[in-house]
Amino acid sequence: MLNRRADKLELLRIAEAVALEKSIDKELIIHSMENGIAKAAKSKFGSENEIKVEINRDNGDIGIFRKLQIVDSPENSNLEISLDDAIKLNENNKDMKVGDEVLQPLPSFDFGRIAAQTAKQVISFNVREAERERQFNDFIDKKDTILSGIVKRLEFGNIIVDLGRTEAIIQKNELIPRENIKAGDRIKAYCLDVRREPRGQQIFLSRAHPKFMEKLFIQEVPEIYDGLIEIKSSSRDPGSRAKICVKAIDTSLDPVGACVGMRGSRVQAVVNELQGEKIDIVNWSEDPAVVVANALSPAEVQRVNVDNDAKKLDVILTEENLSKAIGRRGQNVRLATKLLNYEINIMTDQEDSERRQIEFKEKTDNFVKNLELDETLGQLLVAEGFSTIDDIKDSEPQALTKIEGIEEDTAKELIERAKEFYQKDQEEIAKRVKDLGLENELISHEGLTPGMLVTLGEQNILTLTDFADLASDELTGGYDVVKGERVKIKGYLEDFALSKQEADSLIMSARDKVYKD
Repeated sequence: MLNRRADKLELLRIAEAVALEKSIDKELIIHSMENGIAKAAKSKFGSENEIKVEINRDNGDIGIFRKLQIVDSPENSNLEISLDDAIKLNENNKDMKVGDEVLQPLPSFDFGRIAAQTAKQVISFNVREAERERQFNDFIDKKDTILSGIVKRLEFGNIIVDLGRTEAIIQKNELIPRENIKAGDRIKAYCLDVRREPRGQQIFLSRAHPKFMEKLFIQEVPEIYDGLIEIKSSSRDPGSRAKICVKAIDTSLDPVGACVGMRGSRVQAVVNELQGEKIDIVNWSEDPAVVVANALSPAEVQRVNVDNDAKKLDVILTEENLSKAIGRRGQNVRLATKLLNYEINIMTDQEDSERRQIEFKEKTDNFVKNLELDETLGQLLVAEGFSTIDDIKDSEPQALTKIEGIEEDTAKELIERAKEFYQKDQEEIAKRVKDLGLENELISHEGLTPGMLVTLGEQNILTLTDFADLASDELTGGYDVVKGERVKIKGYLEDFALSKQEADSLIMSARDKVYKD
């Protein structure tokens, strides 16, 4: 290919053939050939030279030149030339001046074995890079879509998929557990990511991602494709169970019925592709209480207490519905939690009643002990919605006098006592924080109250790094399933009514500070 004795047009024919085969611009192939020949020429004329090669696009003639810079007093003849010599070299250009570049023709030569190999390597590398760039540009727009291909081979649990002009990879953790995939199978998958990488695959697929299920529903349900039904959210336990929440934009439609299809034909097509995964289709509502009741089916929910600020839902149901709501190994409630992005606490009516009684007593005892009230007045304040001493401290006398039995003087006295307690409490907390030895970075971390700092210090969480290493569940608490039974896990800051979202934000901002430094 690079032998000067060969037909000059052969270079152009090769460039055209490679461009067609690889779907790469012909000009890029010729440019790669020029770079390859320049690299080979350097080994012939010396690596200190700056070589430029030009291939005539019409007849295949190869021009090899040394690039020289015009200077007043040349010191390196391989890189520099005087103005007079430059004018002699290029008599057609009399306007050259110091600082310009000029091309000095070099004699043609036959490539030796090493030079030819060097040129071939440069050309191959450039063609591979161009092919990767072309693949990236071809598939970057296919991100967030379903792709179909043939399974080419299995490597260490990962699957390499032939997409036609390129390959993609489904990593082991992105496969549906226990599905039997063999080389030669046609497979669908969600395009998770397309990225440039120096080695390996550029296109990453997933069959385990919730979006894969959503895209399958878009394919199977024309009403979703046409925008008459919207998918609000989804969650999956790949290969086992999934939930998808749908909303009708056209209110005359039944979104659940449309997704199920005639005799379940539409949902069954998705189930078959997901290897028998059981799919719950949930009707969306503006009211999270309605959505959670639908999402926890087949359990029958008695009532739901909603805390939108903390994004918490207390779901109350009967004892016989408890196990249905939780599901095997907590699967049902876990999927519902992901679907709504709310923390869901499942409890029986008796547990809810006991919890309310305990909370009522704790709040009353707090008022009785710290504000020196009798129990009846403490209970009255709690019953009227005053939960903490801060609530009383920040109140106006008029708000308290609305309560039957509380005169204006009593209201003012209550507020004064609450302020005195708060001041004394803050001083004690500050001293306690100091005695526990918390570092200043943790003390000054935005969002942590003095009370929270004391609680963290008592758990030996003394530095911002200690705090950054926590998980949000360790702060807020939650439920876990141990040996088939649902067990309550106490969080360090659970008593401070911290939401999971707030806990995540506190931890992530701590990690940003720790790892940035």
